[in-house]
Amino acid sequence: MRCCALDFATIPPPSAARPLADLVEKARTAHQQGDAAAAEAIVLQVLELTPANPPALRLLYEIRKQAHPRAAEALLRRLVAIDPNDFGLTNELTLLLLGMGKHVEAEIHARNAIRIAPEHAQAHHLMGMVMTGSNRPQFGEHHYRRALELAAGRETILLANFAWNQKTQGKMEAGRRLYEEALAKEPRNLQTLLGWAQLEEADRNFTKAGALLGQALEVAPQHPSVLLSRAVLHGRTRSYDQALAVLDEIAHQRKDGALTPGELLEKGRLLDQLGQYDEAFAAYSEGKRLLRQFSGQEYLADHAKQLVDRLKGFFTKGRINITPRSSRNPSGAQPIFILGFPRSGTTLIEQTLTAHPLIAAGDELPFINEIAGIMPRMLASPLAYPEALTELWMADQRSGLDNLRDYYLQRAAQFGVIDQSKPWFTDKMPLNETHLGLISLLFPESPLVHVVRHPLDVIVSVFSNILTHGFFCAYSLESAARHFVLISELIDHYRAELPLKYLPIRYEHVVDHQEISVREILDFVGVPFDPSCLSFEKNRRYARTASYAQVTEKLYDRSRYRYRRYLRHLEPVIPILEPVIYKLGYTID
Repeated sequence: MRCCALDFATIPPPSAARPLADLVEKARTAHQQGDAAAAEAIVLQVLELTPANPPALRLLYEIRKQAHPRAAEALLRRLVAIDPNDFGLTNELTLLLLGMGKHVEAEIHARNAIRIAPEHAQAHHLMGMVMTGSNRPQFGEHHYRRALELAAGRETILLANFAWNQKTQGKMEAGRRLYEEALAKEPRNLQTLLGWAQLEEADRNFTKAGALLGQALEVAPQHPSVLLSRAVLHGRTRSYDQALAVLDEIAHQRKDGALTPGELLEKGRLLDQLGQYDEAFAAYSEGKRLLRQFSGQEYLADHAKQLVDRLKGFFTKGRINITPRSSRNPSGAQPIFILGFPRSGTTLIEQTLTAHPLIAAGDELPFINEIAGIMPRMLASPLAYPEALTELWMADQRSGLDNLRDYYLQRAAQFGVIDQSKPWFTDKMPLNETHLGLISLLFPESPLVHVVRHPLDVIVSVFSNILTHGFFCAYSLESAARHFVLISELIDHYRAELPLKYLPIRYEHVVDHQEISVREILDFVGVPFDPSCLSFEKNRRYARTASYAQVTEKLYDRSRYRYRRYLRHLEPVIPILEPVIYKLGYTID
């Protein structure tokens, strides 16, 4: 009650802490002299009396920051809650949350940092990092440029972070120039060397990437990030044994001999390439176990089920028949929605389509999810999505869908994905099929290309990567399978209840009959066949997904029915997936 369950409405006023100022100062002196135990004992006495004492909380935060990170996080959150207008604390909390991968929460505080100090370069630097990390690098670029305008000088870390932003947008040459400038300022800056090496690896310049990693090794010979980047590069050049040796080196230099979740999953993918499937699956399993342990994150099963139930309850023939549709916006490009569970082959299809001269690449666009969130405000509804769509039955909201459609297209323009010379652009946000009902109302004429792949192949691939889509379902094998079934059943509901411009396309059919499949998709979209779509690996666009490396190779079949190598390990989820497997026309061999 006096600590984690503290009711801020009951805390005494700041004046109550004044008599204890001398004690806090005594604790601070002890801490400065290296006596952390004495400092902690004193400051805890102070906080027993005044639990919202900012100087005491700050000192306890400094004491706990290194040895007790979770306690330090709780203290920092409390400090920001007590004084949300303290820029320094807000900055520190945002950086902490970013480091933990909590981008949604970090954005809340990054936005507040700009409200507190709109002319502070670091506030915009924070927002640039947050938006780049949450897959909105186009908006992040604005804040990086603003930070450079406001900063006293072009700091190395700001240049390097902006360079990474450019890399995530596929602006490789612009990223290179920024890295060159940053490295000229600090030739031995590890972040710059690593970031630049990763840019070159992504852009297939493996020799340059290797040279930069060589420089990084000179700066920090045993740094895990340098070694992991070397392992990834060896993997890209198919030197799998060398890559595994580097990962073993990382483990050997640690006291506990353990790898991090990301390192374990990389090891699993390398072992898979070498045909050591039992060892690969063991690495995946341990990586996911540690990921759950370190993040504290589990599949949000109840949230997922509640949303799906509400979507099924709302999107029915009766309701849709009396709901207006958005009209086509004749003035600009229209989206092609590439649907499919993560790791089902959507990146392959997007790279194929965007090799066509009439189709621009949109990548993973978050706008449908955004619209679901802001819909109640835009339709002036007291209800949440999807129930807020009932406002469309009111005379004053009959054109509400046009406003929501225009919001989507405006955001697409802001992201720079609309090319006036191309009538189409792609949107392959994973699990957009959750909102097929909303998409069909907003863009009734847009093609819906649903990539279908053997469910067991999908689950194996999901399990071998770190993904957060789908209510964190990818954090375990069983939860990935349960979410797959949940979304599959929702798609069946949509197809039975709604008129959809929908084309299912099998990943395996694309692999076996590429040209037939590509012609089918292009004909469905309504654009003429172009042979460049058969050479998608020549598409120099950088795909911002876990599949970025695979789609730089010619079409291969080694991932088709990959699940057979792991069938013994998949036994726990086969009963979950079996009905969907047979319904989709697959078998278990």
